[in-house]
Amino acid sequence: MSSEVLPPLQPIFVLRGHSAQVHAVHFTHGNSRLLTGDAEGWIVSWNLSFKRPVAAWKGHDNAVLGLGSWGQDRIITHGRDSRLAVWQLGFEDEEGMGKTLPVDKPPVTAPHPWLLHMLTVNTLNFCSFAMCLDGIPQPYTVHMAIKANKQPPPILVAVPNTIDSGGIDVYQLPAETRAAVIHADRNITTGMVMALAIQAESTRLQVVAGYESGHTMVFVQSDPGAQFQRLYCAQPHSQPILSMAILPSRDCYLTSAADAIVAKHPLPAIQGIWKTELKPFKLVQTKHAGQQGLQVRSDGKIFATAGWDARVRVYSVKTMKEVAVLKWHKVGCYATAFAEVVDATATKTEYDVSVKQEDEEAEEVTTIVQRSSAISTVQQRRDAKAQSTHWLAAGSKDGKVSLWDMY
Repeated sequence: MSSEVLPPLQPIFVLRGHSAQVHAVHFTHGNSRLLTGDAEGWIVSWNLSFKRPVAAWKGHDNAVLGLGSWGQDRIITHGRDSRLAVWQLGFEDEEGMGKTLPVDKPPVTAPHPWLLHMLTVNTLNFCSFAMCLDGIPQPYTVHMAIKANKQPPPILVAVPNTIDSGGIDVYQLPAETRAAVIHADRNITTGMVMALAIQAESTRLQVVAGYESGHTMVFVQSDPGAQFQRLYCAQPHSQPILSMAILPSRDCYLTSAADAIVAKHPLPAIQGIWKTELKPFKLVQTKHAGQQGLQVRSDGKIFATAGWDARVRVYSVKTMKEVAVLKWHKVGCYATAFAEVVDATATKTEYDVSVKQEDEEAEEVTTIVQRSSAISTVQQRRDAKAQSTHWLAAGSKDGKVSLWDMY
């Protein structure tokens, strides 16, 4: 009995707009937008309902290393020009933006979003920033402003130290102040910081670092101003660590490197240090060297890596086994991003109610209003589908971004 050979998976859509390598991708605005950044410093925001650009500008004079979002209308870009920038780009800000894609050679002076913050940081390491919400309780006035959506909550941003490439700086935004410094360990030759992750809970700050030597370390600060304690150190990789991510459960993290190893590590807390087995939970020899851009989906079930061999690989977080290989690009892939998993049932119910109300009121409106309402409903359904799809985006050396629908 012959087994049927299934055709290879194909991307749902391919975004073609960059003329240089795509180094960073990031979903924002409730999965309705996808940010992409390339090796020439261009940044594009794509509307995922129509797969069209809504903003394109040259944000950096060198390659984009990382992208992020902060609150409802602020995005963060990190470039190799030693700048980390915070821009205001809400839905209402898109109207005045240029929409000519980099591949069409727009002028460098094309409109850019309002620049809110700028930090000068070390980018010689090729290490992208890491960010998390600041866990320290805020003053009452700030708390009320955040609650009323008048301003986003403060965040902490980790980057390699400005002077010591083996050290780490932690900045607070919007204050633009350096909140903490982790000095390089002189007893271990680690080389440069290559990847970072950070999380905060109340006054406790936890920073995870991956190094050029293949080492990874976890540092914890119990209170602001206190010395950082190194709670974990391991060398699971023989080559530089390229990417890492903390799981949504916040109790372990993953690393990938220039070698073929993918590793899962404990994330010890100060109070539980003696109960934690201080060695990697699991090392997986994938036989595929050069996996970077590691990202974990928000439900904590799967993670993905971008491979130098042009493959995007998807793994189970629980078993660490490969569950899918996505092959479309012909050259190396550099970045991946998952859309946040949302409750599709709730979204569907909301729009079903909306359609029912429109049907009940149909007899009381004119034909023109009926037509407008129908168009609006189609748009709402299209937006809801785009935002609830389990997107996986992959950026490649070919300047293209493939969009995959993951289960």
